[in-house]
Amino acid sequence: MKVMQLLPELNSGGVERGTLEIGHALVAKGHESVVVSNGGRLVPQLEQEGTRHLQLAIHKKSFSSLFKIRPLRKLIVQEQPDIVHVRSRVPAWITHFALRGIAPKKRPHLISTVHGMYSVNGYSAIMTRAERVIAVSDSVVDYIHQHYPHCPKSSIVRIYRGINLHEFPHGYQPPAAWWHMVYQLFPQLENKTLITLPGRITRLKGHEYLLELIQVLKAEFNVHGVVVGGADEKKQGYLDELHQRVTDMNLQEHVTFVGHRSDIREWLAASDLVLSLSTQPETFGRTTLEALALGTAVVGWNRGGVAEILNRCYPTGLVEPENADALFRKIHQLLATPVKPAPVQDFQLSEMTDQTIALYQQVIGSI
Repeated sequence: MKVMQLLPELNSGGVERGTLEIGHALVAKGHESVVVSNGGRLVPQLEQEGTRHLQLAIHKKSFSSLFKIRPLRKLIVQEQPDIVHVRSRVPAWITHFALRGIAPKKRPHLISTVHGMYSVNGYSAIMTRAERVIAVSDSVVDYIHQHYPHCPKSSIVRIYRGINLHEFPHGYQPPAAWWHMVYQLFPQLENKTLITLPGRITRLKGHEYLLELIQVLKAEFNVHGVVVGGADEKKQGYLDELHQRVTDMNLQEHVTFVGHRSDIREWLAASDLVLSLSTQPETFGRTTLEALALGTAVVGWNRGGVAEILNRCYPTGLVEPENADALFRKIHQLLATPVKPAPVQDFQLSEMTDQTIALYQQVIGSI
């Protein structure tokens, strides 16, 4: 079986990591894996794990992307994949038009994954027009049913994202050398209670809640807020706003932005609490799951995929959405009387990859 996955770029994020994980699993099971994207920092890892990468600029939300239809069609005809799996809206539209120029009998099967609760419009509807539509949580299934009733229920397949529990073992602690490196870079973190907000720098992640929490908790609990995640060029203005807000609140000694990190496991394990405070429902919430797997408590809004994870793995961490008072009370309670998560049993990576590959095989009729 030959599978071609398409996504905008390969830098960071859940879509990108899921693409690598499926590529790795396909190769491990003797299948052929191809990924088409505009490239990025994860390409070397992708190729090292046995997937071929074909670079094509299918990432821009602009009219110029229409000029990629013919090159993509040529790639599909050359590669002759059994499955084309689209993971984002721009690549999905380009693929839609590319496939229309291929004779029906020669077209590959089309699968999409709805990774986000996108704005509801005709542009986003393309993600629901594949033979099978993978939803990454029950919340996403509900979102599709509610907003895209044209999508047959029989076409929607819920496949939770997953993590490798060997990579995020319960009780893991960063080595002394890591702590030494961190204290050299960020000496202000030493001997502090670390409350961490992971994720890319964007207005949706709820950084303002973190700043307000640190403001009211810092005297009593010696807390320090840690923001783990970088800002792309378009979000640099928002990062500047956050830095100014920290200054205005006189929190320079109490909040640290560590930027994009490849050692996210260590940061999550080093934290006393991890937060998930997105202003919109998360479709899944991978860092929530990773932190819980390591044994770090997570507090998050009771909605979306994060609520699905917390309900199963750590219901103590659930808080009424956007309720700042309830959030403060919950975190105060957990700092005063910590409650450690039990070892995670659900949401394993092998289940996600096995179910996805089984779906591929079902669609092409090989089983």
